[in-house]
Amino acid sequence: MKYFVYILESLTDNKFYIGFTNNLKRRFKEHNMGLVRSTKPRKPFKLLYSESFGTKEQALEREKVFKSHKNHSYIEKLIQKCIPISSK
Repeated sequence: MKYFVYILESLTDNKFYIGFTNNLKRRFKEHNMGLVRSTKPRKPFKLLYSESFGTKEQALEREKVFKSHKNHSYIEKLIQKCIPISSK
């Protein structure tokens, strides 16, 4: 099973949300439908970035790296380096 770490941007307040899941498409839809309590007031979102991993542990470690950066310059630099992905 694959696991994903993802970065969303709120189109309401332009802030990032970082999470992990084993079903990126489903989880993205849940965020935009307001089914996630922590992001409900900030919807809608666009998917900015994702990485896939072979294990849950690897994904959790990567999520911790993203969340450990207090300012978002690391994430902004990461996003600028990658090719934009669709948020369909």
